Amino acid sequence: MKQKTALLLLHEIYGINQHMEHVIHTFSSSTIDVVCPNLLHRPIPFHYTEETEAYSYFIKHVGFQRGKQHIEDMLVELRNNYTYVGILGFSVGATLAWLCSEDCRIDFVIGCYGSRIRDYTNIVPTCPTLLLFPATETSFLVSTVIDNLQNKGHSLLNIKQLNGEHGFLDPFSAKYNEEAADQGYQMIHSFLQNITEK
Repeated sequence: MKQKTALLLLHEIYGINQHMEHVIHTFSSSTIDVVCPNLLHRPIPFHYTEETEAYSYFIKHVGFQRGKQHIEDMLVELRNNYTYVGILGFSVGATLAWLCSEDCRIDFVIGCYGSRIRDYTNIVPTCPTLLLFPATETSFLVSTVIDNLQNKGHSLLNIKQLNGEHGFLDPFSAKYNEEAADQGYQMIHSFLQNITEK
């Protein structure tokens, strides 16, 4: 018997850390199985103090195109076993999720502060897609990216900007913003409910 939904969770540059375990716990239910592949293929995640090293490792050993291919390879099995298959990504995982939003085998995409989405604004989502952006990013103007995406008029794309910095959803990060996190998780739960209860 098919489970209802497979939620493919794509981690940040750090790997499967406490934050990802928290997200797995938050969204796992009798109707949702959270599947979190270890894209780094490292037994131990990077620490937040190793941000530069973690980013370099991700770019060198995974990268966006190889990461996307890995996800696509997983879709065959997931599609055979689940009614719905969706992606929830954080940071680089959100950019990977965004790159996969054109794949017709995916039912929905949720991306949280995917800063590198700014390099792939030509993507046209073919499934309901929710992007959550922070108020500010250190390396670019968030409003410019949002305007660029919204001006394309994608009917399946929903963009929300919340108060906080990159990482505001992560309770283990110094950038955690409780109010923005509560709002963000409420939006994600509502989005999931709309998709899976049709």
